[in-house]
Amino acid sequence: QVDVVESGGDSVQAGGSVRLSCAASGSTRSGHCMAWFRQVPGKAREGVAAVDITLDRENGRKYIAPSVVGRFTVSQDSAERKLYLQMNDVKPEDSGMYFCAATGWRYCGSLEEERYTYWGQGTQVTVST
Repeated sequence: QVDVVESGGDSVQAGGSVRLSCAASGSTRSGHCMAWFRQVPGKAREGVAAVDITLDRENGRKYIAPSVVGRFTVSQDSAERKLYLQMNDVKPEDSGMYFCAATGWRYCGSLEEERYTYWGQGTQVTVST
């Protein structure tokens, strides 16, 4: 079993910044590959950012959703199993519940929610005009 906990959600004005953090703990047999997703009521969960550390544990390849590229950056401390999402120049449409998820090596770097087994409870980001 892998436990995933997010933190850092906030209410900010458009154009501001938010930094989300995620920590995975528990079994080390899985859950080394992590990603961020977000969801707003009435819509499907959307993959935001993921890191593929299969070839480089220190500087994994990063995948960012087109809707946030250039504004959001993702980073991972693979040794500590921590994942971060730096959100800059946020917009009202970035509002939602942000979830961190973890999966096994096979799906490292994926932005498809069905590839992830372990999920946190989410942290809310609200962007106002």
